[in-house]
Amino acid sequence: MGTNLMCHVCILVHNIEKTSREWAAFLGVQPPEIGHAEEKAETHTIYLGEPSGASVRMTSFSLGENVDVELIEPDRDPASVWRHDLDTNGEGFHHIAFEVKGMKEKIEICGKQGFTLLQTGTYTGGRYAYLDAREKLKLVLELMEND
Repeated sequence: MGTNLMCHVCILVHNIEKTSREWAAFLGVQPPEIGHAEEKAETHTIYLGEPSGASVRMTSFSLGENVDVELIEPDRDPASVWRHDLDTNGEGFHHIAFEVKGMKEKIEICGKQGFTLLQTGTYTGGRYAYLDAREKLKLVLELMEND
């Protein structure tokens, strides 16, 4: 993959306010601001090959220079990897994210390793891809490329 820069670990939740308060109490910090993903029309989300209007509420706790704990509460209706996995597996650990350069090439490399592309999208300043690496790595893998 050409990187060892892990950005965050993600936890899917049903109630982001409650879980954020619990993490803040555990870490001895104030709860961070909870935000919404960018406007759906701007994220260009593709889930299992189809456009999706999926959106999330999210927040994160910095645990050092490069690693955050990210909390995601997906919206109820549009199909997404977040909604599917929260409904299927319940709350808890979802993925780890690595910062990469050359997203298209990295997705191809992952495909050759047997990882299935689940979802892609954009955010201000970059793009992301979720890959199903459960069989080999026992998790969902997120690749993030910042401009």
